[in-house]
Order: sequence, then C-alpha cells, then structure tokens
Amino acid sequence: MEEEENQINIELSEEMAEGVYANLAMIAHSNSEFVIDFIRLMPGVPKAKVKSRIILTPEHAQRLLMALQDNIRKYELNFGEIRQSNDPVPFPMNFGGQMGEA
Repeated sequence: MEEEENQINIELSEEMAEGVYANLAMIAHSNSEFVIDFIRLMPGVPKAKVKSRIILTPEHAQRLLMALQDNIRKYELNFGEIRQSNDPVPFPMNFGGQMGEA
C-alpha cells in the first residue's frame, strides 16, 4: 500500500483546464531560480503579451527538461519527428540579460 501513500490529489479548476495558448517561451535564470514566460505572439501585431509566468528552482527546471524530453520522445514514436520551422523570430531575443527561447 506504499503506492497509495505516495499519491498526490491534484485539483484542476474548470478555468485552468481550458488552458492558455502560447507560441513563444522566454527563459531567464539566476543562481536560485528559472523564470519561464509563456507568450502569445500574433502575426502583424507589434506587441506580444506574456500569458503566464512560471518560476522554478533549478532542480525542478531540470526535472521539467527531463519530462519534456521523455514526452517528446514518446510523441515522436507515435506521430513522427517534430519538424522545426526555419522562420526567423521577428525581434531580438537577447534583451534583459541571459535569455533562452523555446
């Protein structure tokens, strides 16, 4: 019965279950945290909006990376390789210090 003891009851509200669309992520980090901004960039609109910000410890950021890698591997086994677009991002991605993109 150890498996039952380790279960977590996770609540998902109706509003949260709808999700929020984002097509750009910007990542910044310090020595103690990673900040991931999920952004919606619309064609022809010069202003993009941050739709959600998630702040993680470095350990949890690494766990997220491993979970994403595992899920992408499983996705590609089922649906084929995910193809990357060669379209350039329409604005510089290096403002505000050390940043990454996804």
